[in-house]
Amino acid sequence: MRAALIGLGMVSQTYGDAFRNSTSVSLQSAFSPSLDSQERFLCDFPDVCKRIAKNVQEIADNPDVDFAIVITPPNARRQIVETLAAAGKPILMEKPVERSLETATELVELCEELNVPLGIVLQHRARPAVATFRERMEDLGGLVAVEVSVPWWRPQAYYDEPGRGTYARDGGGVLISQAIHTLDLMLSLTGPVSDVTAMCSTTAFHSMEAEDFVSAGLTFANGAVGNLFASTASFPGTSESITLHCQNGTARLAAGVLRIDYQDGRSEEIGEDAGSGAGADPMAFTSDWHRFVIEDFADAVKDNRAPLVPGREALLVHALISAIEESSRQGERIEVRRK
Repeated sequence: MRAALIGLGMVSQTYGDAFRNSTSVSLQSAFSPSLDSQERFLCDFPDVCKRIAKNVQEIADNPDVDFAIVITPPNARRQIVETLAAAGKPILMEKPVERSLETATELVELCEELNVPLGIVLQHRARPAVATFRERMEDLGGLVAVEVSVPWWRPQAYYDEPGRGTYARDGGGVLISQAIHTLDLMLSLTGPVSDVTAMCSTTAFHSMEAEDFVSAGLTFANGAVGNLFASTASFPGTSESITLHCQNGTARLAAGVLRIDYQDGRSEEIGEDAGSGAGADPMAFTSDWHRFVIEDFADAVKDNRAPLVPGREALLVHALISAIEESSRQGERIEVRRK
């Protein structure tokens, strides 16, 4: 299968590595409106990228491109998605889908109306230990309580880039740009959240428009309760974690390692420690998870099945983030909209 990459910013290095290591998907072409970004990508990956396209329309019209990967900032996506979808080109897109639940829903519905496959890159689901986590859920019994922690760090220099941490470009701060990965993985394990009570704030560590600190109480649709802590003001930054307290035991996934302690005295540990960009270097993580997502999407297009994270399913985490933000603004409990 042959792909095109649209957007050649910071995360394009991870995609370049993913294509370099893939045995089933090649990079047919790439595009960025920035000539500097084009030259840098070609310099770093001369063995990966066959050519630079003139524009998005060229990629949409190219029969040698089986699907396109969109990794531009969220505010630059709508026209790209419209062009690709009009040509029937399958789309794999970096998180978030868009800057708000409403605009994300519009893009998902556009692709659904035109019957264009849409997948979202939420690569934490591709961690090796996650498959084992899902297998053990039945043994663990009913879910009782949930703890989610995303204690990351970003220096002020990270937010000094124009538009970063703003609602106009990114759609928000730590929730939609960093914690979205852990929240999506949590929802895929726990099922939906019914309502939230939250506080979102910006600490003295950062000069930015959106939030860098979030604390929230969660009520799940199955009756379980939980708490969320997410921040980019937790120096020096440590790995995110999801802890599920169940009737028969507790499971904790942190830094790629899954630890399960059963109430009958048994315990097991699966996986390996792996970076996830928790500290000052946001790109300090393996490209293997992105490669898995790309190859899965290629197979999904080929086999006419749903990808790892379909666009419609990604709206669940957008709805949760929207409810957390609204709860903080209103100072009251907010129901999570179902999509």
